[in-house]
This record gives sequence, C-alpha cells and structure tokens, in this order.
Amino acid sequence: MRNSNVLRFLACCTALAAFAAAGCGGSSGGGVAPIDPSGGPSPTASPSNQKIQHIVILVQENRTVDNLFNGFPGADTVTQGLGEDPNNPGKQITINLKEMPLQMQLSPQNTHQQFLTSYDGGKMDGFNTIPVEHNPGTYVYQYANPSDVAPYWNLAKQYVLADRTFSTQGSGSFTAHQDLIAASTLINSTQAIIDNPSLQPWGCDSPSGTVTSLITTAGQYLPNAGPFPCFTYKTLRDLLDAKHVSWKYYVPSIGSDFGDLWSAFDAIHDVRYGSEWSTNVSPTSNLLTDISGGKLASVVWVCPDFLNSDHPGSQPDSGPSWVAQVVNAIGQSQYWNTSAVVVVWDDWGGLYDHVAPPQLDYQGLGIRVPLLIVSPYAKQGYVSHTQYEFGSLVKFIETTWKLGSLGKTDQRANNITDAFNFARGPRPFTPIQAKYSRAYFLHQRPSNHVLDQN
Repeated sequence: MRNSNVLRFLACCTALAAFAAAGCGGSSGGGVAPIDPSGGPSPTASPSNQKIQHIVILVQENRTVDNLFNGFPGADTVTQGLGEDPNNPGKQITINLKEMPLQMQLSPQNTHQQFLTSYDGGKMDGFNTIPVEHNPGTYVYQYANPSDVAPYWNLAKQYVLADRTFSTQGSGSFTAHQDLIAASTLINSTQAIIDNPSLQPWGCDSPSGTVTSLITTAGQYLPNAGPFPCFTYKTLRDLLDAKHVSWKYYVPSIGSDFGDLWSAFDAIHDVRYGSEWSTNVSPTSNLLTDISGGKLASVVWVCPDFLNSDHPGSQPDSGPSWVAQVVNAIGQSQYWNTSAVVVVWDDWGGLYDHVAPPQLDYQGLGIRVPLLIVSPYAKQGYVSHTQYEFGSLVKFIETTWKLGSLGKTDQRANNITDAFNFARGPRPFTPIQAKYSRAYFLHQRPSNHVLDQN
C-alpha cells in the first residue's frame, strides 16, 4: 500500500535566494533512497561521446510526477497533498489525490503567478486556491490511472525515471521550450522572458504589437514589458552548427494554422529568417518515416500533435502510445545502439505536486516534472533522485559532442550521465506495448490545434 501519511516539506527561500535544497516528500511504492545533494555522477558513468551519436528529446505537455507516476516503485509520490482551508485562509488542510483517467476535461492555469501561489514560499499548499474554469477547488489534486499510462511505466521499469527534475522557470510552455534549446531566456544581464507572449502565434511570426513579460534579477515581475518575441540570443543551434552536428526540430502541422509557428526556433531570428527554417524544422508527421528511412539527425527535438501531447483538455489518451511508438521506431532501427531518447514534460500544467522546487535564482526552479531516459546504456529499472533541470539536457548534448557551453543554466545543472552505464555494451531492445499502433500515428490526421495556450 502506498505510504500517503508522510508529507515532509523543506521550506525554500524567497525568489531571490539561491538555495539548492530539494523537497523531501512522502514516498510510495518501494521507498525512496537518500538524495545525494551533490548530484554527482555514479561511478559507472563515463563520457557519453564514447557511445551516443543520437539524442532525441520528446517534449510532452503539462504533467507532474505525482500525476503521471503516482505509486511507481521507488519514486517519490504521495496520495495526499496540502491545500489551504477555504473557510480559514492561512490554515493548511489535507486533500486526497483522486485516481482519474489520463484524459482531463479541463486545463488548469500555469502562469508565473500561479506558480508563486501554488508554491507558497515552499509550503506547496496553494494549488486549490487557483481557479480552474473560474472555480478554485481540488480538481488539480489527481493522478492518472496507471493503466492509462502503462507505456510510460513500462519505459520506467526498463530504463530510467528521474523523479527530481524541475522546469527551469515557474512558468508555461513558451519559455520552457526556449530553455530546452537555449538553457535560459535571458535577454540582458538583469532580465529574462517569462510566461507566454501577449498574442498568438508565438515567435517571430507573432502579430505586430505582440510583447513579452519579464522577470528581473530582483524578482520583479513586469507584465507585457518585454520585447517582441523574436530573439537573437545563442542556442544549441549555434554550438551544433559550429561543430557540424546535424539537428532537427519536429513540430506538428507545418503550414496549418499555428503548427508551423509552434517551434522554439520560430522565436530565434537567425533560424526563422535563415535557410535552416526550411531544412531543419520539419512536420512531426515525418518523424517515424525519417527514423525508418535512415534520416535521423544527431540531435532532435520533437513536439507532438496536440492530440498526442498529454495536455489537460486535449481529450485523447494517445500520448503514451505516441511516445512508445517513437521509442519502438528507434529501438527497431539502425540507431538503437547509438541513441538516447529523453522524454520530458515541459511544465506542471497547474497540477498538484508535493515536492518544493529549490529556488536557485530569481526565475526558479519551477515545479517538478517527469523525465524518462531510454537508451541501450541506460540503467535498468533505475529511479534517479539526482536534481535535474532543463539545463541538464542541454549539458548532456553539449558534453556528448564536446560543443562547449552556452554559459547559462547548463553550467550549474547536473548532467544526466549518472542515469547511464557506459561501461557495458548496448542491451537489446524490447518493444513497448501500446494501445495505439504505429499505423495509427502514420495515418493520423493533424488536429491543426495550437499545441499549447498555457
């Protein structure tokens, strides 16, 4: 039976402090090993550039560890959370997390202000005070039925689940996707972009008059005070191009509605207005055939169609199958022995999670999100408690190809190499069973739905 009676929280400092303490929540399943505060690599880790030639980052949407992996053996999850007594503000109450289908009817809010409210100075008890469809309550205190997310659990059982991964910011998808390619949204020495642009679509193709919001090193939130969302800061693209390492960014429904504009690189001026916009940005529907056709780039980011994204309110339950079929395609291809597939959820989506994120700087860290690491060299059935952030994935790419550093959150972040054992040879691939087949996704019509609005 899950241990839902132990809820311990480490109070984190204010947004200006620079702590590196991680919250210790109650465990369920097989128990939680002590967390190494140093986050150092395991003795079996060795440089990834000896074995890895392809890194694929699958970017799913808006979930937490407590939501997707509740009760997974060894993972730090709870079935009771904390909230604020609606009849006695300031008083904590205990709220049971309900088992619900993966398909969520409503989409909770997840701006920076909602992060601050939910986080509540590290008490993690403000989630029930944020309106969902105009009414605050306990809707966000839920976890997915394990049968609905069976492919995710099977991947975790065969490979690695990291249960101490935090988004870089307490914010939404736009900046999260920037952090995955640039390790930061800094536009100068004292200000960073936060939250979503004021108008859709986002990026260099935004309508005239679109602005962004800022957060300063003093922790001041400046709504709509930032520049047009077409940036010139460096990204991994610059480092990869300099070393002639191939890359590709897959985004849904190129040329239909917002699809061609929901690419992190649409907000990067030199990509959007350069030749790489047509050569390195590709429809997500091409991914499976590119893998089977021997066209997989060295570094790949993948945004799914909205229907396959796990985003609350997206209705279908096809996200876990989509991820499984991408992993199966790589596992059954020429690329398996040289690949690492990373599945990450871009933000918490307003859903409850009990672990207080360390506040490393004025931006965050944000609330905990799931991370799966799949590779023939990944440790088997391993739950990593090392503290990761999105800069950890940037650092993994940088070190694999000896690219140097962007000099942002990738400098401080722990590499994910402790999830691997490169001292052994590649282990054979076992296909992941899924509700929806490869053919289902090959013939799936694009939804033409904007991938995320929060």
